[in-house]
Amino acid sequence: MTRPILAVTIGDPAGIGPEIALKAVRDLAPRLDDGALSLLLVGDAATLQRTGADLGLPVPDTITEAGLDDMAGAAILATPAPANTIAPGKVSPDGGEQAYRAVELATRLAMEKCIAGIVTGPLNKEALHLAGHDYAGHTEMLADLTGVRDSVMMLAHGDFRVSHVSTHCALQDVTARATPERISRVVDLTHDTLIRMGIVAPRIAIAALNPHAGEGGIFGRHDIDVTEPLVRDYVARGRDVIGPVPGDTVFVKLKAGQYDAVVAMYHDQGHIPVKLLGFAVDRETGRWTGMSGVNVTLGLPIIRTSVDHGTAFDIAGQGIADSNSLIEAIDYALQLAPDSTHT
Repeated sequence: MTRPILAVTIGDPAGIGPEIALKAVRDLAPRLDDGALSLLLVGDAATLQRTGADLGLPVPDTITEAGLDDMAGAAILATPAPANTIAPGKVSPDGGEQAYRAVELATRLAMEKCIAGIVTGPLNKEALHLAGHDYAGHTEMLADLTGVRDSVMMLAHGDFRVSHVSTHCALQDVTARATPERISRVVDLTHDTLIRMGIVAPRIAIAALNPHAGEGGIFGRHDIDVTEPLVRDYVARGRDVIGPVPGDTVFVKLKAGQYDAVVAMYHDQGHIPVKLLGFAVDRETGRWTGMSGVNVTLGLPIIRTSVDHGTAFDIAGQGIADSNSLIEAIDYALQLAPDSTHT
């Protein structure tokens, strides 16, 4: 059996992506050495080498695509070098371009079945746009690169999993996007993903769009007219789907283990509870002391997971970034990956 190769894109080189990628290689060394997996760091090699030297972190060797056949442990696959040196903590078109090129290269390798999946580091949307890539984020970029138009974002912190009907859109547009077809797509992809994770009979709750699930129509009829019939249909087909469950209680029930996942209607409804659980803070300094959580893109023809945090430009290059979210994302990708895709 060939060990699975996961590509880790380092995101914007000016952020904490290079640091957490090298820390993941260091912290996962026993698993890399015993053949449990291989990590291919994709991005600007000079940035990774400089980060390793500055912070005292091990830096893998740089290989070419031809070297994937003999790859073991960890290695760097370099994107074309930027025109200018990219300084930590600075937004730049070069940083946005490097982030895009890494995702583009890793996605191609995954589509060609050269690797088992990709794990993406954080990018900066302003830098991405300055480089001429007008995407709202990784999810939209990956949909474009793979030719998929109805992918789904799932955020996870351990067994706390939340899929999203809508993400990067104005709140006033959510109702129009939360169609029966879209909600069904999210429920079905979530169900299939949970099965791939080893959950035999997934339990899925659909969060209500309106307060109190509409309160009998007083606060809107979307939950009554759209979600309730969908749930009845799923139950009639033998699926363990419940809803609409009011948003102010559904995540408490998820935390209590009553469900395996929740389908949220919009970005902040789903993001806030996951990030509240996943981010640890120091009350004295007001800084993050730990960042956990994973972003999983469902519905793509490739496996993609990601850290659930941003580039953290304010601490880039200081050696204090936490790699827990990246390691958690790597573990999630391994759960979803087949035993071997690279031959």
